[in-house]
Amino acid sequence: MSQAMLQKNDFYDELPNAALSNYFRSAGGLLAEEWALLQTVTGAILDAKEPLTNKAIILRLIHEIESTRDVVRADIIRKTLEIIVDHTQDDL
Repeated sequence: MSQAMLQKNDFYDELPNAALSNYFRSAGGLLAEEWALLQTVTGAILDAKEPLTNKAIILRLIHEIESTRDVVRADIIRKTLEIIVDHTQDDL
């Protein structure tokens, strides 16, 4: 996860959406597990040299939820996915 090992403030800036970045910044430690998952997913996207977009994050999270059997992890993935979708503008 070479590019994903950014400083916390740098990572906020890497997110494709200012509203999403602000949401996680204001949550403090309340979303620590979701934040860690988002960093992992974002790192995988960057390491694959894919564009970092909300769509790419959503697709990675869907893949993660489909491939886990751990109900606790599935809940964290689901919550992270909900946050991303809630902070993504619809295509016009």
